[in-house]
Amino acid sequence: MIDFDQQDQANHPRLETPAFQKLIEAGLSRRQMLGATGAGLLSFLAGESLAKSPAPQNASGPIIGFQPVAANSLDTITLPEGYQWQTLASWGDAILPGGVAFDKQTRGTAQSQNLSIGDNNDGMSFFSLGKDRGVLVVNNEYANYEYLFASGKCQSLEDTRKAQAAHGISVFEVRKVAGHWKLQPNAPLNRRLTANSNMRLSGPAAGNALLKTAADPSGTQVLGTFNNCANGQTPWGTYLTCEENFNGYFGSQETLTDNASFKRYGISAKGFGANWFPFDERFDLAKNPNEPNRFGWVVEIDPMNPNSTPIKRTALGRFKHENAEVVVNADGHVVVYMGDDEKGEHIYKFVSNKKFDRKNMANNRDLLDDGVLYVARFSSVDGQTKGEGEWLELTHGKNGLTEQAGFKDQAEVLIHARLAATVVGATTMDRPEWVAAHPTLPQIFVTLTNNTDRGVKPNQAVNGPNPRAKNVYGQIVRWSPMNGDHTARTFTWDIFVLAGNPSKHQDAYRGSANVTADNMFNSPDGLSFDRDGRMWIQTDGDYSNAKEFEGMGNNQMLCANALTGEIKRFMVGPVACEITGIAFTPDQKTMFVGIQHPGEKLAPSHFPEGGDAVPRSSVVAITRRDGGVIGT
Repeated sequence: MIDFDQQDQANHPRLETPAFQKLIEAGLSRRQMLGATGAGLLSFLAGESLAKSPAPQNASGPIIGFQPVAANSLDTITLPEGYQWQTLASWGDAILPGGVAFDKQTRGTAQSQNLSIGDNNDGMSFFSLGKDRGVLVVNNEYANYEYLFASGKCQSLEDTRKAQAAHGISVFEVRKVAGHWKLQPNAPLNRRLTANSNMRLSGPAAGNALLKTAADPSGTQVLGTFNNCANGQTPWGTYLTCEENFNGYFGSQETLTDNASFKRYGISAKGFGANWFPFDERFDLAKNPNEPNRFGWVVEIDPMNPNSTPIKRTALGRFKHENAEVVVNADGHVVVYMGDDEKGEHIYKFVSNKKFDRKNMANNRDLLDDGVLYVARFSSVDGQTKGEGEWLELTHGKNGLTEQAGFKDQAEVLIHARLAATVVGATTMDRPEWVAAHPTLPQIFVTLTNNTDRGVKPNQAVNGPNPRAKNVYGQIVRWSPMNGDHTARTFTWDIFVLAGNPSKHQDAYRGSANVTADNMFNSPDGLSFDRDGRMWIQTDGDYSNAKEFEGMGNNQMLCANALTGEIKRFMVGPVACEITGIAFTPDQKTMFVGIQHPGEKLAPSHFPEGGDAVPRSSVVAITRRDGGVIGT
C-alpha cells in the first residue's frame, strides 16, 4: 500500500538548516567515507574498534550453538538443523465471538476484520499465564491493499472501515497442546484494538488546545491507534505500542496553509495512499487540523483487562516511534529509550520522576506520565567510530525551548518534540529503529537501518555514528551510560556492527570485521535480547538479491554475541517479507516471530499456506526438536 520512505522523501524534503549546521558534530569527511581512507574507519574495518565492552576482558558471553543457515530466496522459512517452525496465527484468523474463517476470495468485511487478527504484524510481547499458556499482544502496523481489497484500492467508507480494522493491536491467548502451539479463539482475554477504539490521552500534553477537536473538546479522549510499529513491555505487566508513520493517513482535497509542524512531521494534503480522508472526515486536515496531533505517541495497554482503556502517554513525546525499551535503573527510576524512525531524526530517552514500586505494582501505573524527556547528541573525533555523547533536556524554558522559539509550554514541547530536538542541537541519525537493552550489562543498542540522504542533505553530514554517505546497508550503534547509570546525562558509544557486502566492496561498504560473506545483511531493524544475552537482529531491507545486495537473499534474523561481536544467521524468511517482532516463553524454549507482508507489491509469495493461496502476514512459533533453549 504505502512506501513510507519514498513518501517522506517526496512530502518532506530536508533542506539546509543553519541552526543545525552549527551544531553538527565533527565527523568523517565524505571523501574519507567514500574511499575508506580515514584511519579510524580503516581500523574499525580491521576490527580494532569493534565491540569494545566495559565487561570483563575474559567474558565470552552467551553460547550461540546452532549451525548458521545460508542466505536464500525461497518462499518459506529456513532454520538451522534441529529447529522447526509452525504457523501460529495469521491475518484474518478469527479471535472474537462471531468471527468467521478467513475468506480467501473477498478477504472479509469490515465487520469480520474487527473480530479477527489484523494485518502486517510487527512488534509483540508474550505475557505468561502459566506453563505452556499465555497471551500474545501483537501490533498490526498497516494493511496491504493489494490483498485487502479486490481492487487494490480503498474506494468507499466500507473499505475505509475495513482498512481501519486491519490496523492496531491483536490480543489473543495461545496454548501448547500435544507439543504444538495453538491459537485460542474466543478466549476471555482476546481483544482487538483498531483505528476506531476508545483511548485516552494522559500526561503533560493532555487537554492542550492543540489536542482538542470538535468531537473531543476536552483534548483527552481519542479514537484509535494505527501504524503501530514496534513495542515495549513494562515491569508492571503492561504493553507499550508505538505509533510510527501516522502522518500518511491524513490528507485533504482542499489547499492547506503553511504549517511548520506539518512539514516536519511529513503531513500533507496528498497523504500516503491510505485514502481515508475522502470517506472519514476525521482524517481530513482541512476539517480537523488537530487530529494528527493526537497520534505519534506511545500507547500503554493492559493485556490482562480486556475492558481497560488504552492510554497515550504524552510525556514520552510525539514522533514516529519505533519501539520503547524500558529499563529500571539501579535507583528505581524507570528509563524508556526510543528511536524516531525517519532519515535524519533522533534518539530519545525518558526518565521517570517517581521510582518503580516492586511491592505494589498498582503504584506504577502512571509512572510514564511524570518525568523528563531527553534527546541524544553524539560527538566523535574525526575518523573515529566511537566517542562520547550527552542527553539534552527537552523541558520548556531550558536549552532554548522558550515561547520566543515557538513553544508556549511543555505540552507544545512534547507535541512538537522533533522541532524541540532541532532547537537543542540533537544529532541527526540514520533512521533510528529498535532500541534494545542488554539484560545484565549497562549497554544499549540501536539499529540505524539505512539513510540514502546521509552526506547528501546539509543537515545530515557524515559523522561518527553515521559514518557512510548514501548509507544503504545500515549499522548498529551501542552506548553505555556513564557509571552504568541510565539516568546519567552523558554516555560513551561505539559501533557494534557496520552492515555491508564484503563480496561487492572492499571499502567502508564491505562492513565491519564481524561481517563476512556467510552472515552479511542489510537494513537491521528489529532488535531484542533474550535473558541470556543473545542479541537477535531482524532485517527489513532490500531482498532483490541483486547489485549492491547480491548474495543477501530474503530478509533474515541473525543472532549476535554482544561481547565478542560474533554474528550468525539463524533464519531466512519467505519472499518479500520483513522479519519483525520477537517474543519468548519464560523458559526460552519457544520463540515467537513475525513474518510481515510476504508477497508485498504482488511479489510471488504464497506464504504460509503455499499453492496459490493469498499471502498472509503471520506469527510463527519456533522450537528445537529436542525441546532445548533457543539459540544454544
